[in-house]
Amino acid sequence: MLLLSLAALTGCKSRVIKVSVVNASAQPVTNIAIDYPGATFGISTLAPGKSFLYSIKPLDSGPLKIEFTDAAGKRHLASPNTLHKNDEGSLVIKLTQDAVITEPNIASR
Repeated sequence: MLLLSLAALTGCKSRVIKVSVVNASAQPVTNIAIDYPGATFGISTLAPGKSFLYSIKPLDSGPLKIEFTDAAGKRHLASPNTLHKNDEGSLVIKLTQDAVITEPNIASR
């Protein structure tokens, strides 16, 4: 029983990337889709200055794809980074009305 308890405390650590999506503009952004190797998540609307936190776990290597719609209804697409299985750390994604700016702090394992 003691070995099982020790294994639970020291064993499996899930490697994740903590993502913060930030609206760095003065107007809302909508229909935000974040696609990464193995999954996708979305945010319907992000108000000016607000952020959304989400943890991801890439299941393979591949591009990070970010799509959003600006306040004028124009769709934007960016592929600023490549993610890998077992990556961990943090990633800030700043959205303006015309650009995606990423600040990765990711370690590959």
